Amino acid sequence: MKELILNQDDDFAALIGIDWADKKHDICEFNSSSGEQNLSVIAHTPESIEKWALSLLKRYPDKKVAVACELKRGPLINALQRFDHIVIYPINPNKVSNYRKTFSPSGSKSDPVDAALQMKFLQLHRDTLTPLKPVSSLVKQLTQLVEFRRRIVQERVDVTNRLTDILKQYYPQPLDWFGDKDSLIFCDFLLKWTDLQQLKRARKQTLLDFLCAHHSRYPDINEGRVLEIRAALPLTTDPSIVLPNRLKVQVVVPQLKHLLNAIETLDEQIKILYLQHDDHFIYDSLPGAGACFAPRLLVAMGDDRERYQSAEEIQKYAGIAPVIEASGKQSWTHWRYFCPKFLRQTFVEWAGQTIRYSYWAKAYYAQQMSRGKQHNTAIRSLAFKWIRILFKLWKDGKAYDESTYLNALKRQGSPLLKNAAEAPL
Repeated sequence: MKELILNQDDDFAALIGIDWADKKHDICEFNSSSGEQNLSVIAHTPESIEKWALSLLKRYPDKKVAVACELKRGPLINALQRFDHIVIYPINPNKVSNYRKTFSPSGSKSDPVDAALQMKFLQLHRDTLTPLKPVSSLVKQLTQLVEFRRRIVQERVDVTNRLTDILKQYYPQPLDWFGDKDSLIFCDFLLKWTDLQQLKRARKQTLLDFLCAHHSRYPDINEGRVLEIRAALPLTTDPSIVLPNRLKVQVVVPQLKHLLNAIETLDEQIKILYLQHDDHFIYDSLPGAGACFAPRLLVAMGDDRERYQSAEEIQKYAGIAPVIEASGKQSWTHWRYFCPKFLRQTFVEWAGQTIRYSYWAKAYYAQQMSRGKQHNTAIRSLAFKWIRILFKLWKDGKAYDESTYLNALKRQGSPLLKNAAEAPL
């Protein structure tokens, strides 16, 4: 067994498992030549990590070392990726957890043991792992910004919902007067007039000036708003309800304004970086991608053309392809639970947008719905098809052309062409 392991590890001078933590990292190091195994601990500081990485280079000057870790990003990975002699193999934490149960059914764990388990997994099952390849600085920056933007957008949704709930308690009229709750005009309106009594005391010209200053310059709409304000009746005048909720509005609205400004700042920087990438023309050509999804799709695919060898790899990795299980004579299909959630979000949310902009996507969605599929299921199926198209474009370095795909459907005699004309927008 030892000879088998040594032959398998011959391309690396050492195999290393790291169990990471906020303050320190436990390390299990296996020397491929001698077969020796050592445990050590380093502090989570830039100096300690660099000293340890350089010690590997000194001890193994002629070959690279393989490092297994339950991370594919973060401070530790950022630090280790600086060194050319270190090849990082990310391991899904669920794999480590299941592997641990093989040796410890009780579920007991410790950091040194987990480091050893990851090293052992690297020894015996490296063919199931994919080394972490360095990506361009541009893609690294875009990755962080588009993921952060998505989180900020979700925070905006949460704050908007919180504000909506507060207004419903005492001052619901602004919710009807302004279609977009996540807008600066809505925020400034609430900060200027925090309840209906204040609003009713405002002069007509003051209201019109406010609306015009916020680029609402349609006279009919503005006059209608003024009339509705004059006719509005308070939901309640009870101070025990009005006063606390007024204070809540004064606290929450600045939060919403801050998030709106943050998203605008992120959008500007994302656009600058995105347009610098040579592949941006591919994503610009995709239906429904736009300024939001085009950078996210670029990040999803990356710029390493060897990263994926087939569309199926992406479909599985992103969690779009379902899992088929079988036992005996029975088989069943279920949702793929463990996958990069942001990546899956990107493909599914973009696929939903394509229904409005792509002739065949609209038809395919209508076809799925006519078969009794739920909306989310139909969108995931559509994302599955789009990934195949996107993979081909990405591999060939070509822009999307709707007519090319429609001609292919025509040659195949696809019923989608007939359904597309009948599918409602």
